[in-house]
Amino acid sequence: MDLRALRCFVAVAEEGHFGRAALRLNLAQPPLSRRIRDLEADLACRLFERIPTGARLTAAGEVLLPEARDLLARAERARELVRAAESVREVVLGTVAGAGLDAGPAALAVLRSTRPGLRVRLHEAPMTDPTGGLRERRVDLALTRLPFDAAGLTVRRLGTEPVVAALPADDPLAARPRLHVSELAGRPRFRLPAGTDARWRSYWLAADEDTPGPVVTSAEECLHAVVWDGVTGLMPAGAARRHARPGIAFVPVDGHPPSRVVLARRAGAPDRLVDAVAAALADAHAA
Repeated sequence: MDLRALRCFVAVAEEGHFGRAALRLNLAQPPLSRRIRDLEADLACRLFERIPTGARLTAAGEVLLPEARDLLARAERARELVRAAESVREVVLGTVAGAGLDAGPAALAVLRSTRPGLRVRLHEAPMTDPTGGLRERRVDLALTRLPFDAAGLTVRRLGTEPVVAALPADDPLAARPRLHVSELAGRPRFRLPAGTDARWRSYWLAADEDTPGPVVTSAEECLHAVVWDGVTGLMPAGAARRHARPGIAFVPVDGHPPSRVVLARRAGAPDRLVDAVAAALADAHAA
């Protein structure tokens, strides 16, 4: 049953006049009359009698009126419940290796003004999961870095970030303003566990798979390996700011592709709120 026709029916019933009902609904009278006729045809009965002062309900119309009011009220309650559910929706944002987090405050400021009921919760994924938790459905959206196997995901590029070498502060290379990735050849590195995405492991190791060194799963473990095991390894340039501490030097690296910062989400899963978060992050990153 067409809710628009029911609204027209209730308005005519309460006003007792087609013209006044049309004004109340901000609708021209011919479309209003047409909807009433369509409703009568659907129900196979007359709902109104024309009288000199306007329109009067028939016996069938009297039966329909409380039912129509109830249906319209229930439809409005359903609409409000859906709106309320969306207004308190939480979007979980996975983050990997600090990708794009500098854009977070600006993006959140926009979302607070445009989507005040929306909550964004961060999930910091281990370095072993470049999808940020998307594959396990732990997150709705991920701020991460290429390269990794993106099958089944939609990836939106945000920008690039250079890489640095994390070195013990007393290493001879630590005093250099820059170094070439080839100068790290033969040095022990921190490594990612077997089973981690092959492209991801290859990019961050930038060395043979049998290069010795401790296995790590987080940025903190990378830094502990530098301090306690005297190894080196590649990290995003932002690590020099976020993880600065005594005993570790961060030296910019040439000869290695920059890290490509991206937004990733599951393909074929449209979601207006995830769209809003993604757009805010992309705009903030561009700015």
